[in-house]
Formats: sequence, C-alpha cells, structure tokens
Amino acid sequence: MLRTSPRYLVIIAILLSFVSAIEAQKKKTRSISQAKPVMWERVDINRRDLFFGPGGSAMQPDIRKVTFIKEEKSGHNKKYRIKDAAGRTWVAKLGREAQPETASVRLLWGLGYKTEINYLVPTITIPGKGTFRNVRLEARPDNIERLDEWKWKSNPFSGTNELKGLAMMMVFLSNWDVLDLQNKVLEVKGRNGTEHQYIVSDLGSTLGRLGNNNLPIIYRLGRKTGSPKHYSRSNFIRRVKNGEVQLSYKGKNRGVFKGFTVRNARWLADLLMELSDQQIRDAFRAARYSNTDIDTYTRAVKNRIVELDRAAGSNLAEIN
Repeated sequence: MLRTSPRYLVIIAILLSFVSAIEAQKKKTRSISQAKPVMWERVDINRRDLFFGPGGSAMQPDIRKVTFIKEEKSGHNKKYRIKDAAGRTWVAKLGREAQPETASVRLLWGLGYKTEINYLVPTITIPGKGTFRNVRLEARPDNIERLDEWKWKSNPFSGTNELKGLAMMMVFLSNWDVLDLQNKVLEVKGRNGTEHQYIVSDLGSTLGRLGNNNLPIIYRLGRKTGSPKHYSRSNFIRRVKNGEVQLSYKGKNRGVFKGFTVRNARWLADLLMELSDQQIRDAFRAARYSNTDIDTYTRAVKNRIVELDRAAGSNLAEIN
C-alpha cells in the first residue's frame, strides 16, 4: 500500500486552492464581460426622494434588535457586519466618513447614478462592541452580488457623458480618495432581469476639502472630510480654455480629471439644475447634519451648480 507524505498532501491542497481561486476569478470576469453594464439612467429627478435615498422608506433598517456577524477588515474605518430585527444584513461604518457618505450617495442617486443603499442612524448598539452615534448602515441585499472593482481609465463607458459626469461629480463632492479600489460592480437581480451596475462604492472622503498641492505623497496635506466650512470655501471650476472645462482638482489620479468638454459640463449641469433646494437639503438632513451645516452645504452645492452652469455656457471662451 502506498503512503503519501504529509508534505505532498499540503502541496496538493495548496495547488487545488490556487486552481479554485483562478476558476472563481474567471467566472467573475466572464460574468461582468457578458452582462449589459449600467452606470447611469435617465430618471425623473424632480420626483426623487433624497431623504430616504435609493432604498426608499421601505428599506429603512430596523435596529430595535441587532445581531453582530463579524468585523469587516477592508478600508481604514471601523466597520461591522450586522443583521437587523427585520433580518436584513448591513455593514455599519463608524467615524467621520459616515455623514458625508450618506449625503453624497443621495446627491449622485438623485441624478440617476447607480449607488449603494445606505442610511445614517443616530445611535446603534452592536452587541459585544458598544453603542455608537451617527453610524452609516450600508445594505447587503440577497439579490445583489458584489463583483470586482472597475477602473476609471478602462471601462465600458469610455468617452460617454455619464462617465465624464461621474468624474466631474467626484470633484464637485471634493472626493480626495478617488481610487479604482473604491469602485465596485454590483450584479443586481430584479424584475427586469440582471444588471451589472458600475458604482463608486466608497464616498466617505467627501464634502470637505481636497489637498493643497499636487506633489507626490504630500498632496494629502490640507485634506478635510465632512467639513461644511471647508467645502463652502473650496473652488470647483478653475477655468474654461479651448473648449475644455478645467476643474480645481489637486491630488492623486489627476489624469481622471482631464478632458472635460463644454458639452460634458452642459450635460451634468442640466441634471444638477433639476434638483430643488429641498432635495439638496434633504440629502444633508438624511445625514443628520445640524440646521446650520445643512444651510451651509445647501448654499455651497447651489454655488457649485452655478459655477458649472456658467462654465457650460461660456461659449468656449477662457474664463478665470
């Protein structure tokens, strides 16, 4: 009878695991490439409820009873996977990114962009972990599978208004953490079949201020997250020159934020101008900002919309 060395058994197990991982990756890649991709869709912006957001009132978490599942290890912020009293699964994000992410998701979703489903709860007790204030809960519905990340410089939407508009919105929201790893493809199974939605999954580093320079490494200096004061004092449009709208962006991945035409700007400006003052306020109310901060943010958002509208109507002239 042949006896197999434990060492060889370990090697075989490792090889089998490696092959399984490769096959799983191939399956995900095939799944993404074969599906119709969706990033944005035309919606009736005026009818969108920016207080409840993409999940509506029906998806609100029921936190009367919370079950701890596990700690999420990805990202820099403390996150826990939990189940609420209704049996829904959520990822609870703690810290300063919870409020700006809640508002940013609603502003993007209001324009027709695909987003996560999230809510901000004023207080939550997670068994064995503690009680926390202003926590963002992000849904993990059974009908949504999270696939691979997508890349800003290589995706099915190259050259389209929707991709250019999304990139411009990153600067509009003062997102200083625009990386491919923050993007996600969601496989959503619904009444109309299966969609592969291309979203920016992490919008926590927003609604504050970008860094103050473009130098390697130290471009991080000066960045702020969720600061109404700094957001309201930051510029959005730098100038329009030779038909290109140049944004006031400083930070990493600068190549993503170039090549915006006046037509791209007009497309996005027309969408933003459909948002009412109340809808903008509701996005920040949902994030539980104070009335003073809501006023500051609402004015700042409206000012940026005016900036973009003027740039889009500049008749290709240079403005400072």
